[in-house]
Amino acid sequence: MKQRNKVVTLLFIAGVINYLDRAAFSVAMPYIKDYLSLSPTEIGLMLSSFFFGYALFNFVGGYLSDLFGPRKVMAIAMLSWSLFCGLTGLAFSYIILFIIRVLFGMSEGPISTNVNKVITNWVPVHERAKAIGIANAGNPLGGAIAGPIAGFLIVMWNWRVAFIVLMCLGFVWAFYWLKSFTDKPENHPTIAQSEIDEYHASLQHTAASQTAQAKLPLRFFLTQPLVLATGIAFFAINYILYFFLTWFPSYLSMAKGLNITEMSMASAIPWLLGSVGMVIGGTVSDYIFKKTGKLLFARKLLIVAGLIISAICIVFAGIVQSVEHAVIMMSLGIFFMYLAASSPWSIISDSISPDKVGGVGGFVHLLANSSGMIAPILTGLIVDYTGGNFIAAFALAGVVGVIGALSVAFFVRPIKTTNKKNAFLSEADA
Repeated sequence: MKQRNKVVTLLFIAGVINYLDRAAFSVAMPYIKDYLSLSPTEIGLMLSSFFFGYALFNFVGGYLSDLFGPRKVMAIAMLSWSLFCGLTGLAFSYIILFIIRVLFGMSEGPISTNVNKVITNWVPVHERAKAIGIANAGNPLGGAIAGPIAGFLIVMWNWRVAFIVLMCLGFVWAFYWLKSFTDKPENHPTIAQSEIDEYHASLQHTAASQTAQAKLPLRFFLTQPLVLATGIAFFAINYILYFFLTWFPSYLSMAKGLNITEMSMASAIPWLLGSVGMVIGGTVSDYIFKKTGKLLFARKLLIVAGLIISAICIVFAGIVQSVEHAVIMMSLGIFFMYLAASSPWSIISDSISPDKVGGVGGFVHLLANSSGMIAPILTGLIVDYTGGNFIAAFALAGVVGVIGALSVAFFVRPIKTTNKKNAFLSEADA
């Protein structure tokens, strides 16, 4: 087995733990709601509290990975969020739980940008989208098993014990990560030279554009249409994701009358399809690139098609009457959303100089995860205002998805450095 495949496997497991810890809170929310006597608006605020810290540290974590390397940053992030996951089970008031969730979000913030940094450092260009898809497929798989696992732990003991048990998984992963991973393949003691050579040979696809970017400062990239439009598309992907992650379990409970066991099993189905969609999306994107030789086109096509089909399915999920049809349409919506989800990371990895991938990826992820602060609160307000009706909330998620698709279709173009290069180079050399 190639060493980079072992690295991607470790990232996949980190994603499983990440979403298992995160999604368990939504599964436990009906119990937390009763314990703290929360209204829908208060539930929305609590569900959004995670993202107040998470979105900011998407950028901070990515920037730190450029400075100190993803090995240290990933280990600290995993240990920290696992600790706050456990502390969630010890909270006894709304304010304390809110603060813990903010700190939990701050700790999880670096993971996705660091995953992208690791893959940029380790995986050849022609395999990156597939590797990103596999690594991030752990996220929806974690969400899928969170329902049954958290539901089982809650039924067997209580919601507090569930978070303490989940905390231990992250500690074990961090131990193996520090033991087996290096920031770059050439620093690994057991990697084959042929694997290193294959990686460097693949860089010819992006070498010219990234060499021209080498001395440009980070702020140059943060204003580029490619980066901003990718951020808007990622915002749309995550709006759909966080609408589903934070509210779909409660929707099944509040609007469809499912109990904790039924809700846990039903909400797992979209996650499972999402995991499959993530892998397929990355694989298909790499296949299109190999067939056409058009790298950016291969990434854009998956985003535009995936988001538009996802948006249609999400709207129908809010209209249909039966639980079965709602779960089917939501499952298809999440599948196509995840079909698009690896491509924003691939665009950044393919288009940005490696020494800036962490910072730029973190900025894009910050834009994306601002949706986590908006979607849960806005959904709670809509449900409150409409007297418990979710249709408008589903429709809004669909509209956001279409806007994200159009932003990529019309505004993602290769970065041009010729116009501003000299001005930025003079500042960088000063």
